[in-house]
Amino acid sequence: MKVPELLSELRGLGVDDLRARVRDLDDKVLRLRLQQSMGQAEAGHKIRPLRKERARVRTVLREKGAKD
Repeated sequence: MKVPELLSELRGLGVDDLRARVRDLDDKVLRLRLQQSMGQAEAGHKIRPLRKERARVRTVLREKGAKD
């Protein structure tokens, strides 16, 4: 999904849905970091896009005036 499409989808979600998405992305990043620390090579390249998406979701939360 391209960034403008993702942002329009995120802006259509409610605050609770956005918070749940942030928690889900946090969990995914944590799991990938654990995999990476255990030496599984395929986990490394997946972390950065998840972190960027998490930042986008948090930005939309701030636009809506909600606290994280």
